[in-house]
Amino acid sequence: MKVKIKRVDKSLPLPTYQTSGSVGFDIYSREDMEIKPREIALIPGNIIVETPQGYMLLVALRSSTPRKKGLIKPHGIGVIDNDYCGEGDEVKVQVYNNTDKVVKVEKGERVAQGIFVKVDRFEWEETDKMGKTRGGFGSTG
Repeated sequence: MKVKIKRVDKSLPLPTYQTSGSVGFDIYSREDMEIKPREIALIPGNIIVETPQGYMLLVALRSSTPRKKGLIKPHGIGVIDNDYCGEGDEVKVQVYNNTDKVVKVEKGERVAQGIFVKVDRFEWEETDKMGKTRGGFGSTG
């Protein structure tokens, strides 16, 4: 499947899948940044993506980013809707500096990965009664 993509800064490469088994493509920082301790920042990802109908673009940190940089996603993942694809809709990677030091991110550094995920839309069927209660949060062990 082909997906329309625009690079904001054409000096940086298009996102790539690093191996034949990779499910995510790398997202590169568009600029040098310094993220202060305990600060939330948006790293510009240099791409505008026209995600196909029936899909969403999930943005997750690379597994090495928390370990190497101390950066985590304050909300776990990023969800890019398929209608977020206009000229000003650059994918950004929201991060939280979980360290006591300034974290430097360099232009061109791989900071996150994008994964296309198939999604469906559902209709609600409201009811006044639900089935048997399974148990509380974490009840399966």
